[in-house]
Amino acid sequence: MVAPNYELKYRVALVIQYLGTHFHGWQRQLQLRTVQAEIEKAIERVLGYPVALHGAGRTDTGVHAAAQVAHFDATSPIPAERWAPILNSYLPDDILIRGSASVNSNWHARFDAKWRRYRYTLYTEPRPNLFVKPFSWHYYYAALDENLIRSALQPLLGKHHLAAFHRAGSRRAHSWVEIQAVECDRQGAFINIEIQADGFLYGMVRLLVGLLVDVGKGSLSLDRFTELWQQQQREYVKYAAPPQGLCLLRVGYPDFPFSQEVWYETLPQLVLPAINNVAQEKRQVINQDILSSSINV
Repeated sequence: MVAPNYELKYRVALVIQYLGTHFHGWQRQLQLRTVQAEIEKAIERVLGYPVALHGAGRTDTGVHAAAQVAHFDATSPIPAERWAPILNSYLPDDILIRGSASVNSNWHARFDAKWRRYRYTLYTEPRPNLFVKPFSWHYYYAALDENLIRSALQPLLGKHHLAAFHRAGSRRAHSWVEIQAVECDRQGAFINIEIQADGFLYGMVRLLVGLLVDVGKGSLSLDRFTELWQQQQREYVKYAAPPQGLCLLRVGYPDFPFSQEVWYETLPQLVLPAINNVAQEKRQVINQDILSSSINV
């Protein structure tokens, strides 16, 4: 009698969060710490043999992800939904698997994705704040008008040749991108810029935000901004926004085996409480009472 084979070959999809601060990006690189390599090492420890992890996109050094998506193939008796807690027990503190699920053997995290969405966060308060520093660009050198930034984003909707926002070193043969949605809103001291597209060029969002800041502070007109990218004038796009303000929000698929709670809105927006005159007066009274008590003692 032949013993039953409990080890089945199947494909596992993962929803992944990571803090990009101490990573040299997503993609595996020799002798450098990357997200892909860390997860592949954890999977190998469980399976006992190496696997290739395929991501929906490649984030750069220092860039975060709230819901990156990846897949790998395994021959194992471990149910697909158990991979998330198992891998989390092996992964470092700056990577977290939000969920794992079984997908068809021809499903692909990169090629089946219909869109990716990024958020860039600017912090405009003059005083620095250690607790928002890892997740935002502290831009306080000039006042920024979010309405101007919002207006500059609108003409980008649609399919365009965006060579002006394409960093050198990319293997991509063209610079065509279909931008599906754009947003810019202010929450107190924070300005959030969100862009959704079918794909992104190497360095695209950071170069775009660097130029949008010039629009927001009034040193670059809306017409000139549009002219730069429409005429592919890459030589005038000189400054990229720093990486820590950028986060891959989520990736969209026609058929996704995860509930929205797992992947859709897992990055909280940074908001600081408003300090009004009444609150300041109360704090002054409390401080005076504490000081008087200490003197009397």
